[in-house]
Amino acid sequence: MSKNNFPMKDWHVSHMEKTILKYVKGLPANASSWERRQDRKYGRIASVCRQIDYDIKHGVEREQVLSFIEKVRKDSLQAGKGGVTTTAATTTAADNGSAAALGRLDEIKEHFFVPETRIARW
Repeated sequence: MSKNNFPMKDWHVSHMEKTILKYVKGLPANASSWERRQDRKYGRIASVCRQIDYDIKHGVEREQVLSFIEKVRKDSLQAGKGGVTTTAATTTAADNGSAAALGRLDEIKEHFFVPETRIARW
């Protein structure tokens, strides 16, 4: 019998995806006062990154986070060009103005992207 180091990895992957989509989607125009209060409390970039860091701690890999961000970006760009796709990511970015949604995606990507360090050869 093998040990399962991350028993809820699938749940954390789906939670990471939902968290990214919720942040990219933003607050709806007809949000109630409770939704606005919750967004002020938990919907900022710091809270989102903290939640995703927690998911990474419990089995999600940074490559999965970055690949999901790229998938959302690709799908939203296809939707903006008139492509017909039906993913949740597409409708999210297309509905809320692609420029703002893509900007929020860039904020998340900046937090999780680790550039390669180059060693200068003298």
